[in-house]
Amino acid sequence: MAATSSYDRLKELKEFDESKIGVKGLSDSGIKTIPDFFKHPPQTLPDLKSKFSQANTNIPIIDLSNVNSPDHHQKIVNQIKEAAKSWGFFQVINHGIPISVLDETIQAIKAFHEQPYEIKSKYYNRDESNGVTYASNNDLYRSEAACWLDSLKAQMGPKPLDIELLPEICRKEVVEWDLSATKVAETVMELLGEGLGLEPGKFKELTFSQTKYVVGHIYPYCPQPDLTMGITSHTDPGVVTVLLQNQIQGLQVKHEDRWLEVKPALGGLIINVGDFLQIVSNGEYKSVEHRVVANSCKEPRISIVEFFNLSKWKGDGYYGPLPELLSAEKPAIYRNFTTQEFLENFYSKGLDSKSLIQKITIRHE
Repeated sequence: MAATSSYDRLKELKEFDESKIGVKGLSDSGIKTIPDFFKHPPQTLPDLKSKFSQANTNIPIIDLSNVNSPDHHQKIVNQIKEAAKSWGFFQVINHGIPISVLDETIQAIKAFHEQPYEIKSKYYNRDESNGVTYASNNDLYRSEAACWLDSLKAQMGPKPLDIELLPEICRKEVVEWDLSATKVAETVMELLGEGLGLEPGKFKELTFSQTKYVVGHIYPYCPQPDLTMGITSHTDPGVVTVLLQNQIQGLQVKHEDRWLEVKPALGGLIINVGDFLQIVSNGEYKSVEHRVVANSCKEPRISIVEFFNLSKWKGDGYYGPLPELLSAEKPAIYRNFTTQEFLENFYSKGLDSKSLIQKITIRHE
């Protein structure tokens, strides 16, 4: 989106990255116009003036309070199965995590991002080898346009993280959130497994929650929210995602070719299906596109996401639809693929939607 032919996008990106101020620093500086490399092509921007389809429509909300009750369990399985098939997104309430823990997690991530530059910039890095990174835009150098957010990312498994690497201001809360979110993810994955007719404990046996990342995003105030995005439209590559956010809206989900604003339920957590779960369920569950619009509120939007994926399966290093879900009537619609294919697909470009699924779909003539 260059204003003149002399615009050097890579130089501008590097200067921004090496300044270590992040989007929060730009926002706090009081700028009135955003740098060119944040500006998205008009066709990728939402029409913020149009009314989204919101006629009493929200992603399904599922109450887990009676999940262990014989009288209610099957109903909850059915609700989660239907939500994962039809929506790919749902909210869970009464999930067992106290609201105080949710609030403390949000406040701790917000406190990290609101630290003075002199403290916060010490953590700014893109080196994922030590397990903790803090930077603006995970795909800054791979995407076509940058998005208006900063992120703190910690790999919590399969190898235990050295928690001393986490910033002290949010260390305790990130560790506690990981434990709590993992319990919710495992409960949900057990219910999703039941919905597929799998043996109890099947997903756990396949290590479907051992590779996990906690990411604490901040979407600061943007002076030109109609020119950029908080996060561009994409699907998540993993198995399931658990999302906690404050009450500043911005998340939108694509449902039946319409974008819907997600209204956060008080005390609720948002769960969504990743591409990997769509593949292993042989298309029974659907990952769906979602995005975050740039924040026009003075109050920052905070979201804490935990991404879950498997650490091992099928000793031969291949992944694909679960064999017990396949039959003559329901043949595999995806071919097997390797870990290397999965990683190369993710790290070769910016965020996108279902690119791995498109590559491995079997074309039946």
